[in-house]
Parts: sequence; C-alpha cells; structure tokens
Amino acid sequence: MSGPLDATASQDLGAAGAPKLAGDTFPKLLLDMAKRRGDQPAIREKEYGIWQSWTWDQVAQEIRALACGLAALGLKRGDKIGIIGDNRPRLYWTMTAAQAVGAIPVPLYQDSGASELSFVIEHAEIRFVMAEDQEQVDKMLTVRESYPKLERIFYDDARGLRHYGQDFVRDFASVQAQGRDYDARHPGFYDDAVAAASGADTAIFLYTSGTTGQPKGVVLSFDNLIKTAANGIAFDALNADDEVLAYLPMAWVGDHLFSYGQSYVAGFCVSCPESSDTVLLDLRELGPTYFFAPPRIFENILTTVMIRMEDGGWLKRRMFKYFMTVAKRCGTRVLDGKPVALSDRLLYALGNVMVFAPLRNTLGFTRIRLAYTAGEAIGPDIFDFYRSIGINLKQLYGSTEASVYITMQPDGEILPDTVGRPAPGVEIKIAEDGEVMFRSPGVFVEYYKNPEATASTKTADGWVHTGDAGFMDDNGHLKIIDRAKDVGHLNDGGLFAPKYIENKLKFFPDIKEAVAYGHQRNYCAAFINIDLEAVGSWAERNNVAYASYQELAANPDVLKTITNHVEAVNRDLSQDPRLASSQIKRFLVLHKELDADDGELTRTRKVRRSFVADKYGPLVEALYSNQDQVHVETEMTFEDGRKGVVKADLKILAAQTFGQSEPLKMVG
Repeated sequence: MSGPLDATASQDLGAAGAPKLAGDTFPKLLLDMAKRRGDQPAIREKEYGIWQSWTWDQVAQEIRALACGLAALGLKRGDKIGIIGDNRPRLYWTMTAAQAVGAIPVPLYQDSGASELSFVIEHAEIRFVMAEDQEQVDKMLTVRESYPKLERIFYDDARGLRHYGQDFVRDFASVQAQGRDYDARHPGFYDDAVAAASGADTAIFLYTSGTTGQPKGVVLSFDNLIKTAANGIAFDALNADDEVLAYLPMAWVGDHLFSYGQSYVAGFCVSCPESSDTVLLDLRELGPTYFFAPPRIFENILTTVMIRMEDGGWLKRRMFKYFMTVAKRCGTRVLDGKPVALSDRLLYALGNVMVFAPLRNTLGFTRIRLAYTAGEAIGPDIFDFYRSIGINLKQLYGSTEASVYITMQPDGEILPDTVGRPAPGVEIKIAEDGEVMFRSPGVFVEYYKNPEATASTKTADGWVHTGDAGFMDDNGHLKIIDRAKDVGHLNDGGLFAPKYIENKLKFFPDIKEAVAYGHQRNYCAAFINIDLEAVGSWAERNNVAYASYQELAANPDVLKTITNHVEAVNRDLSQDPRLASSQIKRFLVLHKELDADDGELTRTRKVRRSFVADKYGPLVEALYSNQDQVHVETEMTFEDGRKGVVKADLKILAAQTFGQSEPLKMVG
C-alpha cells in the first residue's frame, strides 16, 4: 500500500486456519490440553546431558500442586510473584500456577544485578519470588534487606542452598507437597479459582529494557496474549507437531509469546536447554521446527561459520566461497519458489548437497520450517545469507506493547529491507511526522503505576505510538528507517539513520557492535567494537600474540581490516541517494566491549545510545576535531563483579568516501 503519510493499512485474520480457542486464560487452556493431548509432550528440559519430558497431563498435575501450595502460603488474587532464572520448566509452571489463583507473574532478567532488580521488585510490589538457583536466591536476599515486603523466596535448583536456614526460603518440591495436601483438604479450590478468571484479567507484567530510563511495567491481559498468539499461529500454519527451543530471557515478550503463549494455544512442545552455554549444542540435538532469535544471535552464528571456514583447508574454503556465490545469486528465489535458470538450479542443488545441507545440519537448522528475527533491524546481507542457504527466515516487527506482532512477512513476499505487512488483526498508520502507529487486539492495557506514560503512548481510541520512523512501500510492506528520535540530518541536510549504518557495519564478522554519530554534524563518525572471538581466531591463525581485548583492538593489522570494512559500507551507502552523505569519514575502535553491566547496553543487548554518548563525550568530540589520537580512562565491570579503570590511547582513523569529497586527512 502506498499513499500519504496518514495512510492506514490493516489485515484481517479471517476464519481459515484460526485455531479454535478452548479457554480465555492460560490455566483454562492447560486444562483443555490435558484432556485432548494429555499423553503428548508439552515441555522438555536437558539436565546432566539427558532430555527429560513432561506430557500435558503431567504438566497440569505439577501446576495444580504448585498453585495450591502457593495459595496455602498466602499468594492471593492480585498479588505479584517474581520469576528469575534461565528457561526452566518449573519457572514456566510458576507463571501458570500464579495465574490459576489470580496472581500476576513478573519475570525478571536473570543477568540483572540486585540493584537493578530492586527497582522492578519494589515498583511491582512483588511479595513472592521463584528463583532458579543459589545465584538468584542470593540476589533476592540482598534485595530483601532493603525491601522487607518481599516475604518468601522459593527455588528450583537446591545445589548450594542446603544450609540456608531462613524460614522464608523454601524449595519448589516442598511447596508442591504442601499444595497437594491443601488440594486434598480443599478439593474445589483449584478448579473454582481457574474458572473465576476471564480474558480481560491481567495475565502478566513485562518490564521494558529501559533503553532511555527506568523500565516500565507493561500490563498485558489474557486476551492480549491469547488472541495475538492465535493470530500468529493461523498466519504461519503452526500446529501441535512443531517444536521450539526456549533459550531467550523469560522476561522478554518474544519468549513469553513463542515459548509460552503459542505453546498453550497450539499445543506444541517447548524444550529448555541445559544452560546458556550449551544452547547451540542443544539446538543441534533437538532440531526444532520453529525458531526465534534476535539479530545478534544470527550475527553470532554467522561469525562462527565464517571463523570455521577460515580455519578450514584451502579446498573447503574455495568450495564454500564458490557455492555461496551461487546461493547469493539465486538461493532466495529457489526458497520462494520463483523462476530460476536451469543452470543455476542445478548448481544450487549441487551446492545444497556439498555445502548448504551440511551447514544447516551443523547449525541445528535441518528441520526448521519457520524462523523469525526481531527486536531490532537485521542487516540485509545477514538476512539474505540465511535465506540463501535454504532457511525460511522471516522478519517481524513488534513490541512489548503489542504483545509482539505488528507486522509479519507472508510467504513469497519476504524482502530484506521491509518488515512485512500488518499482522492479522493489526491496523497501521503513519503519522504526519513519519512515526509508525498501530492498533490491534494485542495493545497493552497500561504501564503499571504510570498513567502519564500510558497516556503519551496510547491514544484514547487505542492507537499506540511506536517511536519508530517508517513508511509503507508500494506493495503495502512497512519499512522501518530507525527510531524516530534517532533519525536526524547532517548539516548539509542529508538523512542520518544511525541504526541502518550500524547494521551494515555489523554484517562483518570482525565487528560486534557499532555506534554511529552525525545528527547536526558535518559528517558521520562511529565507535566500533571488534568481535573478540572472530578477531581472536584470526590472531591465532596468524601467530599474533595479544594479552587482552584492548591490545587486540589496537593492533595495526586489525585497524586496517576494520578500515576496509568501513570503506565497504561507505561504498554501499554511496549507491543510495538518500544516505550517500552519511558515509563514515572518521571512526575509532573502542578499547573495551560495550557491556550491560556498565550500563552501555540494555539486558536485551540494545545500545543505550544517549548513555554511551554521555559517557564517551570526549571521544565523540575527538571524532569531530583534528586529533588523530585521544586518551581515555573508563571504569568497567569485570566478570567477577569487581570494578576497575582501563586506560588507553585510541587512534582516530579516516575512511575513504565515495562519490563525495576526499577522505579527511589525519593530522599528525
């Protein structure tokens, strides 16, 4: 669809393929699944190298015992219970158990420190917490010192907790044991409690990642999540035979919808990896059919592939490069069922046998029939790489406030530079200032205890401001340019879209993160983080000794390689008249990785742009000066939690630009 800036686009779900909902809350859906699919696997967990499964009937029994136990210990309708840890069946069960008795689950980011958690726990008025292990229990004990309203702490994994003597710290099994006794004495309690809830009731609080300030508690109802889950299932023909790997943070709306909501609606099995360190190994073992990952995961996987290829023999490298050229030429057309020359089709088939199929198998993608990426824009080259080797990767555009879906890509209409058409049941309009707005069944209820933010985000008639700038193309697909607040202009009037530039830089395996600057400046400049794994592999192959990230990032050969990457991006930008003036003229390679523990990234790994600009203000100004070197001293958090100061003298590098003026000369 094309038209003026206030044009509205929408897509209706229609009756075909829509799953018939057997309940308007997740506890009701669970009871239905236990009746209809009681002997089918509902969830798995890998522990000590062995996969353990629970059927829908077993899950229903586990949750009933837990819900009754929580009620016996004082959890009441309207109370909030925090949930923190890696993806574990018992943590997912806690969500449903809480909902069954009318309480509200509040998942917390498991890698957050106690100080970060304190804000959410106090803001949400959390009384109980279900923690995965000793690490998370210790955080809760720290929080409780300043917030005594945190009454009880439960835990799943008992390792290291045997001698914790506090009477308010209890293990999961003992809660269930108390629940079975409570259920026997109050046989009608659980069923009555489940029946008392309705779709309009609050299902969960999901806190935003806090890119620009304190996190906001997004209140979502059962109707929001269940209707949105059903619409997504109908759109992509998901069914009970699909399998998904749950490894993303449980506090993130994407995991909640895909690993929880859609599983309860469609009845497919969810599998939890052994640990965050074994995800790729467990992915290969499991071979899911439905997979979701943010762009960073796909970028990391591609980096691993490229490193392995560089480590391979010359024949393997040559064969890989040859067939990847074939894949780049025709792979996406083969996947979409579009016309392809016979010669290319035959070469692609040979490449599939020799390269693509073995690669998909190595990555654990052999059985995948649908993969999604979202959270932020993915580089077009990265997107095309996966599709070209036969992986049905799609982009979607969504948000916590939408219960995920705003746009989705229909089969046969998958483009790397758009995020698809409006999702089923979603309306989209572009405001006069270019901001994308939407209205849908998934629109959030409110921001908890924040009526001002609610009113500024959601209009009285249900339209939600996304904060993103975009437009509808001639085919009715949405194109997102950048965050509306981040889109700017250079002093010559040229468009400056930092995220677009950063994503092009991050396509290169050697570059892990980038932050671009240019708004109201004479030219575009950038900070760059090298990828320690990729560049470290290069150093090992070439016998280059280094003692730290800082030393490797300052290596002259590394800087030369990064310069080549920047100039390749400039060459691409020069081909787009709208962005040609945004070519990067000066940049520097940072002396440390941007880190969530240092406040530079959110817990979902998004750059906190304004924080970085303030923290490294002198470096930004140096990029717009005649300096060719700048001294920096930065406090950083080490892996063991200690803090220290890292010092460095950073080189400011000039990059060649194309179709414009000559590159700036370094002054020395």
